[in-house]
Amino acid sequence: MPKIMEIIEKETKGKSYHTYKYSYDSIGLPSIDYDDDPNKIMKWKDSGETSSPKKAINLKPLADQLQEVGEKPLLKYFLDGSRHVFKVDDIAYNKQVFPVVAGQIGIGCCKREHKRIQKERFYCELVLALPDKANADGWDDTAYFASKVAKLNESEELKRLGLKFSAILPYSTSKAGSVDVKLDNLAVATIQDYMIEAEKRMVAELVKDKRLGQDTYLLKDGSLEYKVMKSGSEDLRTLQKIKHNYSWVIGVSKSFNPESCLDHTGKPNSNYIADLPVFHRTPVARYENREFLGDVQFGVWYIRLRNKKRTQTPFDGVVKVEKIMMDEEIDNGIDSDVIDLISANIINERYYK
Repeated sequence: MPKIMEIIEKETKGKSYHTYKYSYDSIGLPSIDYDDDPNKIMKWKDSGETSSPKKAINLKPLADQLQEVGEKPLLKYFLDGSRHVFKVDDIAYNKQVFPVVAGQIGIGCCKREHKRIQKERFYCELVLALPDKANADGWDDTAYFASKVAKLNESEELKRLGLKFSAILPYSTSKAGSVDVKLDNLAVATIQDYMIEAEKRMVAELVKDKRLGQDTYLLKDGSLEYKVMKSGSEDLRTLQKIKHNYSWVIGVSKSFNPESCLDHTGKPNSNYIADLPVFHRTPVARYENREFLGDVQFGVWYIRLRNKKRTQTPFDGVVKVEKIMMDEEIDNGIDSDVIDLISANIINERYYK
């Protein structure tokens, strides 16, 4: 019974080295962060909301009021994705050796129904990252690697294990040999891109099924700042094409770079976030980066959920919130009342009675 790498070796005319297998997570390989642009600068002088406030806004009264009147939570759906990556072999093409990386991807969406959280939908996929040189004949990559996936899934080995691969993902080898290029990172990045595409696909399905609306928002764990992708489904590659799917979606991040913020005068003010009182939010900053994100603008703000006296660092207990600006919001800013309502609901998620 041929093993998986034996099939790949034969089908792609490569040479497998049957090297030691390990998890990148277990050896502490730095994760590749595509959720956020590390070099971005946000300026509060470029207001992203209608009232253009200059000071922090206290949301405790509104959060308390929503609970007192029994208002249904605005946030009903919750989405998160994760991936685990494994070095499974090395394979040679044209006397060059490249890593073979396998990935386990999970995308889950839960919904709140009658104060209980239950599964809405879930993707669980296995993928394999191979160097683009595996397609030596120059076929169309999509068709070529799809045929190899079909061949793998027909194998007795996978049938015995009850497993199937969803895709073989080619990673670029054009910069192989460069001092600052690690092929492992390129392979992992390709799997990360696939996970991000799966997140976008799930949001698109929720919108198509009319699950989201002005009273039923989706909270995504992490940033919405998806970079422009060079591969994957054509209709999901850029935020410009799918931004209207995100009318009722917010991204919430617990970790962020506070040094990327400037005040309304253009001066650095990370201390503004550090000194943010509990249950307060910052004004909404307008942010765009055409090179990284394409022609899409964001409203970004911060909320302190925990008293800084009970945290280890000045930025613990603060979350960054993002909302993609729709057409009318680009001209006028996001409605400040909507920002307050979203923010109060996030506070109540932390302290829901």
